Amino acid sequence: MPSPRSFTDGISIGVLTRLFDRGLVDEVLAETGRREKRSRLLPARVVVYYVLALCLFFGDGYEEVMRKLVNGLRFLGTWRPGWQVPSTSA
Repeated sequence: MPSPRSFTDGISIGVLTRLFDRGLVDEVLAETGRREKRSRLLPARVVVYYVLALCLFFGDGYEEVMRKLVNGLRFLGTWRPGWQVPSTSA
């Protein structure tokens, strides 16, 4: 018998990027003064999507949520191919 799926199993990261368009996220970051001042491994926009994903996938560990987020962004063609998920110690 297959294991029951949770509601969030059917939600892809693409849903986040459709609901919270990149332009909207950038606008909010600019308005709140939270844009990054230097180029970072995790740009402020990605951190916003990550926090939203942490809420959606609250039963998963941080690394697994980041993996889901990055895989979703890679699928959309908006992520660097060589990037690695940070380890817990990072």
